[in-house]
This record gives sequence, structure tokens and C-alpha cells, in this order.
Amino acid sequence: MDELKKNDYIGLDEETLFIVSQTFKALADPTRIRLLHLLSEKECSVTEISEYLDLKQSNVSHQLRFLKNLRLVKYRRDGKTIYYSHDDEHVMRTLEQTIHHALHE
Repeated sequence: MDELKKNDYIGLDEETLFIVSQTFKALADPTRIRLLHLLSEKECSVTEISEYLDLKQSNVSHQLRFLKNLRLVKYRRDGKTIYYSHDDEHVMRTLEQTIHHALHE
């Protein structure tokens, strides 16, 4: 393997570092992990998420806003109902692999 010389190394810019750290912050929260895991299985409304995860709708809405700002979830409107789904295959694969790692014996 070639040795990396200090002058050849190009680091990460501040915006990229911020986005990466915010993504890991999102994945560091058990409620958000549960929410993303559910959305990896099916598209859901806030009411459905609340019922599946036994959370208050206000808590679900707060978590969805955080995840939406990071572009980890997206939504679509059907009449008066808004349905949420995951929006980043890369992050979902990372989450899935991390879950498999945790379950590995």
C-alpha cells in the first residue's frame, strides 16, 4: 500500500464534517433508530408510527422533523394524510449493517 504523504492528504471540508456528524447523531438516538427501522419496512403516517412505536404523536413529529432536515426521511401527501418513508439508501444500509452487527453472535 502506498504511503500517504502529508502534502497529498486532502481533508474533509467543514460542511461535509457537519453533515456526517449530524447523521451519526441521528443514528445515535434509540427512538430515531426505531423510527428509521420501521420506515425501512413500510411507509407510515405519524399516527401509524405512534401506534407501532408506542410514542406520542408530538414526539414522532419532532423526530421526523429532525430526520427530514437531514434528508433521511421524505414524505408524500395523500388527501389530508402525510406518509413518511426513508430517503437515503446509504444511511439505511449502514443502519441495517449495524443492526446485523449487533445481532451477530
